[in-house]
Amino acid sequence: MTNELDRRQLLATLGGALAVAAASPGGARTGPTPPRASGVSRRLKRPFAIGTDNCLQSKNAAGASVLAECLARLERGERTLEAIVAGVEICELDPEDSSVGYGGLPNAEGVVQLDAALMEGRTGRAGGVGALEGVRTPTRVALAVADQTDHHLLVGAGAQTFARQMGFAIEADLNTERSRRAWLEWKRALDPLHWLDPQRPSAGATGLTGEMAAERARHEMIARGELHPLHAFGTIHLSAVARDGAVASCTSTSGLAFKLPGRVGDSPILGAGLYCDAEIGAAGSSGRGEANLANLSCAWIVDAMRRGAHPKDAGLAALERVRARPRPPHLSRPNGEPKFNLQFYVLNLEGDFAGVSLYGDYRGSIATLAIGDPTGLEPLRCDALLESVPRDEPAS
Repeated sequence: MTNELDRRQLLATLGGALAVAAASPGGARTGPTPPRASGVSRRLKRPFAIGTDNCLQSKNAAGASVLAECLARLERGERTLEAIVAGVEICELDPEDSSVGYGGLPNAEGVVQLDAALMEGRTGRAGGVGALEGVRTPTRVALAVADQTDHHLLVGAGAQTFARQMGFAIEADLNTERSRRAWLEWKRALDPLHWLDPQRPSAGATGLTGEMAAERARHEMIARGELHPLHAFGTIHLSAVARDGAVASCTSTSGLAFKLPGRVGDSPILGAGLYCDAEIGAAGSSGRGEANLANLSCAWIVDAMRRGAHPKDAGLAALERVRARPRPPHLSRPNGEPKFNLQFYVLNLEGDFAGVSLYGDYRGSIATLAIGDPTGLEPLRCDALLESVPRDEPAS
């Protein structure tokens, strides 16, 4: 890899991201200078994998986590993409994870709509589904898209029809009592005059309409501890490299909590929610999908690594591009910084890796990643571009 001086020079040329972000449209930036990658970093040993924190939290009936299941299958010589999907579906089937699959937080009408995508480096295969209803494991449907069709992405009713044709069971409702209760709390906060809470007297109308009211209701639920700050945006991501260097990636989500029906974020979009390259490595994301979509960040990160960047440097530079991009006023905090969080999970074929986050502490939630190789599994704190957003900072 490049030495520390080379890294500084490279960062200065990565699309101008760091230089452009030095000033906001409204004036000078007040946030801290982003950290640089250390001169010597830990390397994972093949087979290895990295992903979101829920890759360690969700477990199957045998007690294996997403990450452990994936690595066990890679050790047995299974195809990298199959191993990843077998791991991720553990989380999709976990009713306690409200950000993915069965029991994922529903849309504004109370309907669970799921997005997923996957990529395989060596074959170039890729598949995705968007706004899929009725199937608990959208990654399995995305894998069928990759293996059984000439297409990359199927959405809505068409995705469900394809799933049925492939033999997947279609369920009428993927809500659990937990996800349905969260949706009802959101409806009560958004429209207290019509959705009454027997436990609390009506507070009357909020004075806000449309997405502004919806966003404030989400943030109020986060402040009360009724909604996890990161799970409000959903997502599990997992990337892995086999012993022979075969790399693949997968991202799955129930999307933004209480989103507009039909809304699709970055997760199933190749280049945005994930990207991998047989000669370089992979990147995946979680957080505000719209901010990532506007930058196609994962493809940009992999391309930065192609030009020699360390995964950490590439990820932080991508966050700076997001930070510098113009955005509507309701997505900016009083100090001009973004009013959302975004994370990237990045690895190269040599075993260098990084988890980076726009904010290290977002309304009380610490951004973490999960890593694993033959030496063990471990949660790590993501490297942050900006320090924190206070839990009690007003949503609007």
